[in-house]
Amino acid sequence: MADTGKGTILQFAPFQSFVDEGFWHKLSSFKLNKLRLDESPIPITGFYAPCSHPQVSNHLTLLAESLPADSDEESSSLLASQGNRNRCPVPGILLNTNTLESFYALDKQSLLKAEAKKIWDDIYSGKVEEDSSVLLRFLVISFADLKKWSFHYWFAFPALVLDPPATLVNLKPASQCFTSVEAESVSSACNEWRSKSSTADIPFFLVSIGSNSVATLRHLREWETCQNNGQKILFGFYDPCHLPHNPGWPLRNYLAYFCSRWGLGKIHFFCYRENRGFADLGLSLVGEAEISLSQGRSIGGRNHQNMPNVVGWELNKGKKGLRCISLAKTMDPTRLAVSAADLNLKLMRWRTLPSLNLEMLASTRCLLLGAGTLGCQVARMLMAWGVRKITLVDSGKVSMSNPIRQSLYALDDCLNGGKFKAVAAVESLKRIFPAVEAEGVVMAIPMPGHPVSSQEESNILQDCRHLSDLINSHDAIFLLTDTRESRWLPSLLCASANKITITAALGFDSFLVMRHGAGPLDALHNSQAETSNKLSASMENLSLSNQKESVRLGCYFCNDVVAPIDSTANRTLDQQCTVTRPGLAPIASALAVELLVGVLHHPSGICAKAEFANSNDNGSTEQPLGILPHQIRGSISQFSQMTLVGHASTCCTACCSTVVSEYRTKGMDFILQAINHPTYLEDLTGLTELMKSAGSYTLDWDNDSENDDNDDDDDCVEI
Repeated sequence: MADTGKGTILQFAPFQSFVDEGFWHKLSSFKLNKLRLDESPIPITGFYAPCSHPQVSNHLTLLAESLPADSDEESSSLLASQGNRNRCPVPGILLNTNTLESFYALDKQSLLKAEAKKIWDDIYSGKVEEDSSVLLRFLVISFADLKKWSFHYWFAFPALVLDPPATLVNLKPASQCFTSVEAESVSSACNEWRSKSSTADIPFFLVSIGSNSVATLRHLREWETCQNNGQKILFGFYDPCHLPHNPGWPLRNYLAYFCSRWGLGKIHFFCYRENRGFADLGLSLVGEAEISLSQGRSIGGRNHQNMPNVVGWELNKGKKGLRCISLAKTMDPTRLAVSAADLNLKLMRWRTLPSLNLEMLASTRCLLLGAGTLGCQVARMLMAWGVRKITLVDSGKVSMSNPIRQSLYALDDCLNGGKFKAVAAVESLKRIFPAVEAEGVVMAIPMPGHPVSSQEESNILQDCRHLSDLINSHDAIFLLTDTRESRWLPSLLCASANKITITAALGFDSFLVMRHGAGPLDALHNSQAETSNKLSASMENLSLSNQKESVRLGCYFCNDVVAPIDSTANRTLDQQCTVTRPGLAPIASALAVELLVGVLHHPSGICAKAEFANSNDNGSTEQPLGILPHQIRGSISQFSQMTLVGHASTCCTACCSTVVSEYRTKGMDFILQAINHPTYLEDLTGLTELMKSAGSYTLDWDNDSENDDNDDDDDCVEI
């Protein structure tokens, strides 16, 4: 550029910002997991580089790593990136508000002055000589709407205002300001500076050119040494701007630094720019600026207490104003669904449940036996709690009466004979939440009291083995079938494998929800119940350490005095259909899932004692999720609910040590016996003898009232 003449005000090209999408994702996670409601300033790091294209300016960029590191590994990665020639680090501050109203209410001028004051203090303290990037301090204010995945933000690049402003004496391409020898030496020195990891990301430097035309790049702290050796000195900086007639924004505070720190009135500056990674003196600029020092009017009169005015809020389309970006449309739908689904859970964790283990819930594998009214509701409740691995087992097909009560089915599932419920339910779950790992298994559960022929035995045994494999490969099992006898085999297999088991059963206007106790036998001797993940193993080990110290809780069959038999024969129409009040299934399903979450978070896990409200023995005050009962029985007609406890029975046909031992010894032969012979389980457990003994008792009524005039007192029962 030709000499513009004295009196022309030096104008600077504003800094421009760019925020990578990864920054917003990292901020979202940081907000949910660490910041929560904290609005304290967050130190961040921006990155910029000198202009590298004749028509495009570089921006100050925020990346995911701009935010504080979450782990030592991330910290190491950030340290490893230091010295990157394309990423000069710049310190900044992020203020993220909790509401949009708070964002708009921020005192932006005060915030800008506060950041400028840091620059001003760094100039006078000499910190600039040690870390010149502090001259480029910046500020970002933001509001993150994590429900809509939209972000409101505004950048500020604080700049100290010279008063009066600097005047431009001349500004030319650097190639016109050096001799050919000097130009070659300057280019070589710049390329060497940029190639060294120790200096590549230092944005401000000195260019000294000796009488022999040899150029050297030096640190700012060497200024006093350079000015006394008769060398030509240029104040160089990485210029992000591409414009041929204007230097970039970093020069503003650079001039203020030399004016206030060293009292310089005339400054030769070097706007360093590149092309394809090497110094480009045709694109770079060399200029001369004058600053008025008359009457002590350097910045603040060189008075530290008298800080000058400040400008720096970034313009949006030529006007002052915030920016807003929405990532919802650009995000993968599945990823967006996962983030949205996790939002409430993470809010629960940092608001009221800091001990909520979302990672454990997401990895817990749940097996739902039954995909009817209860199964559909339980599956959806599990997803709401963050469970991502669900397997449904059912042999039925969707009928026309199902969709109105069973929430995973629609009319299309009923057509052409109906889809299998297990298949249709999985399809529905994946439509609702694509990230769920759901599997459907079409299989009938073998049941005692339903004899099988010799031709059917192989298929039944195959189903038994399949069911056993499913139970062993899952962490929690829900018994949600609609007949009593269909719960027997799963109860036995869960007791043998020591699995968390939750039962939900419905009457017309009443329900039962309960958790089964731990298995009766030492799991170390159970070769059939090997666990395949850490959660199952930890639950199993936990049960071993606690079983001997407390009485086991009972299972669904522990209160029965007869073995399960066929309950499906000779049923009328109202008995063939599940006739319950519509509100019952959602209530029972929700309680069943809450029980599971409580067991998973309880220190004693599957061996946790039955707890009651207002009891001093349960230590519920220490459990943020509340008490952990054994059984919950409710009546919707009475709008009542009560918690009960039932201990394991030594004669239980499903979970007592006798039955579990017999199963472990005889395996499938034992199951066939139980299926084909109704009295086999009663004989094995001693229930037959118990009923005979009960039948031998006689009741004698004593009506003698000769010596007592009060008839009421004479009535007694003798057993």
